[in-house]
Amino acid sequence: MLAIGLMSGTSRDGIDAALIETDGAGTVEAVAFHAMSYSDGFRVRLAEACARAMTMEKPGFEPLIASVEAELTEYHVQAVADLLGRSGHVAEDVGIIGFHGHTVAHRPEWGWTWQIGDGAALAGAFGIDVVGDLRSADVAAGGQGAPLLPVLHRALADALEKPAAILNLGGVANITYVGADGTLIAFDTGMASGLIDNWMQAHGAGAYDADGAAAAKGRVDEERLAAMMADPWFVAPPPKSIDREAFTIEAVRGLSLEDGAATLTAFTAAAVARAVEHLPHPPVAIHVAGGGRHNGTMMAMLAQRTGIMVEPVDGLGWDGDALEAQGFAYMAVRHLKELPISFPGTTGVPEPMTGGVLFRA
Repeated sequence: MLAIGLMSGTSRDGIDAALIETDGAGTVEAVAFHAMSYSDGFRVRLAEACARAMTMEKPGFEPLIASVEAELTEYHVQAVADLLGRSGHVAEDVGIIGFHGHTVAHRPEWGWTWQIGDGAALAGAFGIDVVGDLRSADVAAGGQGAPLLPVLHRALADALEKPAAILNLGGVANITYVGADGTLIAFDTGMASGLIDNWMQAHGAGAYDADGAAAAKGRVDEERLAAMMADPWFVAPPPKSIDREAFTIEAVRGLSLEDGAATLTAFTAAAVARAVEHLPHPPVAIHVAGGGRHNGTMMAMLAQRTGIMVEPVDGLGWDGDALEAQGFAYMAVRHLKELPISFPGTTGVPEPMTGGVLFRA
């Protein structure tokens, strides 16, 4: 069937909307993709909502978060409308929408994760059934609730030389390992672009470090990098996940713009190198998706610190910008077919399980 997937990621820059044709198993065909940016004002409000949620003991009503959720849902309605218009399809052609919403706080250690977004309102806007709240069931069952993309990575990587690794670089980074024997392991590796974006914005140097230009001019402060990498989270075995707010730019405060960018970029690369040590065997190659693959300095540091060939997934014929959104479309179809989306080796859930809540149009 035709399915739409929607992703608002930890970079907090906007919405990725993808239309795919899939059977929820081995067939995944890209049809259309649309990226819609948030306004600067909404990015600030979304960041404030995330900060507020991280102070709460559990999800609940909070006026700021409720207001941001309503605005976020309207953005998603617009993203779907734009995607349909660009694709030449109408709502009646689409069987399901996979709606990730936006993670305002991720606390699997406390038994909860919180994605905002009104699935019922989205379903009502187009007359298309929506599958949302895709992480909570996994966390309630004792899993990490992340990463969820490995189920799509496995389907796409069927023809790749094994063992293979797919690395997603958003605000946070996660890696999927597909072994020669079909072993599927996945976990968050640490920060990706989130801290670098915060650093650039704090210095009024733009929303992000375009192509890693600032980092390329800087010097990595190895002492500060070592201090950041000393966090016990990196030693903990997978499965594991991490919230975007788990680390801050305070660790590089006082450095120049360029040195801070270089050190934070190296932090991402060093964390991936540490993650590779948790894998059963070194992968033949690391195939990179997400916005971070556009950062040439980050890609070079990844290759240097892992000692493994690092290349964008686009060389495989995949769309590295659309992959996450495509994944949530794929998961929505799997929900309808009662197929699992998370596994013991990906989130630590006790047994393979489906997830999500169905909102009927």
